[in-house]
Amino acid sequence: MPERILGPVVAPGEFVFSAAHLDHGHIFSMCQALIQAGAVLKSVYEPDPNQLQAFLKAFPQARPARSLDEILEDNQVSLVAAAAVPDKRCEVGLRTMEAGKDYFTDKTPFTQLAQVEAARAMAAKTGKKYMVYYGERLHSEAGIYAGQLIEGGAIGRVIQVMGMGPHRLRPETRPAWFYQKAHYGGILCDIGSHQIEQFLHYTGAQDATVTASRVANYAHPDTPELDDFGDASLVADNGATNYFRVDWFTPDGLSTWGDGRTFILGTKGYIELRKYTNIGTEHGTDYVFWADGAGEHAEHVEGKIGCPFFGQLILDCLNRTENAMTQAHAFKAGELCVRAQDMAQVITPR
Repeated sequence: MPERILGPVVAPGEFVFSAAHLDHGHIFSMCQALIQAGAVLKSVYEPDPNQLQAFLKAFPQARPARSLDEILEDNQVSLVAAAAVPDKRCEVGLRTMEAGKDYFTDKTPFTQLAQVEAARAMAAKTGKKYMVYYGERLHSEAGIYAGQLIEGGAIGRVIQVMGMGPHRLRPETRPAWFYQKAHYGGILCDIGSHQIEQFLHYTGAQDATVTASRVANYAHPDTPELDDFGDASLVADNGATNYFRVDWFTPDGLSTWGDGRTFILGTKGYIELRKYTNIGTEHGTDYVFWADGAGEHAEHVEGKIGCPFFGQLILDCLNRTENAMTQAHAFKAGELCVRAQDMAQVITPR
């Protein structure tokens, strides 16, 4: 994914954060983006020495902490960025918020509905943020540009969003928890969270109903708890509809980890995003195609748009505003992906 944003939004030392629980590689992109937006990374806690050393190699300025409590007791630290095992993300967030700090977690933010309610209650009690790295929009220049086009009225009212989120499995790199549903939550809960968040954002919806969802394990019998395929349909409170598909079937011959695409239909036009590759053509990311009343358009926006979420998040934490993402939106996307997973029909291949 691109790791560019618009530049520092604060003076050096004005916003200090720490990292903790480095169980997913997204923590590197999360931290790098915050640093590029002007944040200072002070410390890191990770009990696994190998994971810790890899992080310190990338971020040598971070001081190793002996525990999460050491970070939480540091009055200089304003925010904790974490990528814990998914079923532990809420627990880390509750501790962080209770300690008076904002929390920035990798997706998926929750694996159970009870966690959603606990986080909502803690946010209401403390006034602290529980923000989520929905990177397939927030860290995609194509995704950001699509939002700008929609806000500018380029395609009218958005009435449907279709998403495809294929990923490369690379089983040799996956830890044991990745194959245990109690820990990773299921494919709709995990990578499906990106798709639901995009749907809510592009349609401007506040809520949605999951009308159908399915999961399957088509090709990985040795890891029976792995969902290697999932899809779902939703209807938003404003009448917009959504269908998305997620899977672990990226072929070895593809130049990137997944050919992620988003199709956005409006009343006056449509947009297609080819986020990570324009297959069969030149290499690169962030291709945007759209048609409207004026004609057909194509833009390669890699390196041109930036990813403003991270700077906005820093300023939101300092000013107690909600310009990067509202808390209600972050929680609703996380809630709906759990609901989709919980009600999913399990397909048994024959």
